[in-house]
Amino acid sequence: MADRLQLTLAQTLPEFDLAVDTTLDLTGPTALFGPSGSGKSTVLRAIAGLPNHVRGLVSFNGTRWLDSDQGLQVPAHQRNVTLLLQAPGLFANTTVAGNLDLAEQFSRRRRAERATDRDAVLQALDLGLLLGRRPDTLSGGEQRRVALARALLSSPDLLLLDEPLTGLDAARKRDILPYLKDALATFQRPALLVSHDIGEVAALCEQMVVMDAGRIRQRGATDALIEDLALTPYTGRFEAGVLIDGEVAGHDPHRYLTAVRLPGATSTLSMPLSESLLPGEAIRLRVRARDVAVATEPPRGLSIRNVLPGTLLSLTPEPTPGFVDALIAVGDARLRARLTRAAVQELELKEGQSIFALVKSVSFDLG
Repeated sequence: MADRLQLTLAQTLPEFDLAVDTTLDLTGPTALFGPSGSGKSTVLRAIAGLPNHVRGLVSFNGTRWLDSDQGLQVPAHQRNVTLLLQAPGLFANTTVAGNLDLAEQFSRRRRAERATDRDAVLQALDLGLLLGRRPDTLSGGEQRRVALARALLSSPDLLLLDEPLTGLDAARKRDILPYLKDALATFQRPALLVSHDIGEVAALCEQMVVMDAGRIRQRGATDALIEDLALTPYTGRFEAGVLIDGEVAGHDPHRYLTAVRLPGATSTLSMPLSESLLPGEAIRLRVRARDVAVATEPPRGLSIRNVLPGTLLSLTPEPTPGFVDALIAVGDARLRARLTRAAVQELELKEGQSIFALVKSVSFDLG
């Protein structure tokens, strides 16, 4: 049975009036996604019980934490919610082990029904060698892993993450994303993540709520919304694309390639070698529309490795003059390509036509 979060929130802010009215079934990690200043963190703080003058209703699994009409405001420490902020906020006067001990003590005071196994957390986040170190000796990525471990060991009923990867450079973000993804999947805490980075959302969240100017604009499954052109105003046209669930077919270490089998497709897709993935392992790929081109016949003499036969399902003019969005079926998978109107005319492209999708690059799990 899914954990249910009911929100009816209102607040007058300088930039906009916050007006949120929704009920979320937290069946997996859920993103509050949108541009900076859209009201995401305000909503998260209201759920956590931090003072922000929001009025309305917050109810989790039928227990009301906020009900302004009834004068109810349950203090933050009584909500059994853990809020993981951008800054790790580790206690500097003790070791990593000491930080985790404090989280477990807090969990026991809460008498949490969902106790988290410490050894499992240490293994999932690879913290065994860090236990004796103090926070100021850790890298930014290591500090985030410790902060996540501490959050999990506090055994919250609801885990809130406010831009947890903000401030990390691209390399550290790539390092920590798999840990965060695996931890959320392994410990299955109901989790609500605030982010303005569609790559993070694609990697971590099964569903998403799109916010802008204090209001919910869209909500649904992450893969469906990323494929939806209506999301483009919030992601930017260069981030439009699709998510594809595939299976690792094998590795070619001599050519530094990993092959991925797409559902229902006759050809595999090549990506940079990743030997940590096991043959047969499920993998989620993110393919941006800007990285897909179209040919009407098999091309030759190209550096692009992925030439996949497919069918052109639709051609939709973009709001940007001169461009068309193409939706392509490759087996049971879908790709998007951002084409110029001139290319569509010169190639005489038509819906239902057999074509070849040229995929320049893909990313997996990291968005």
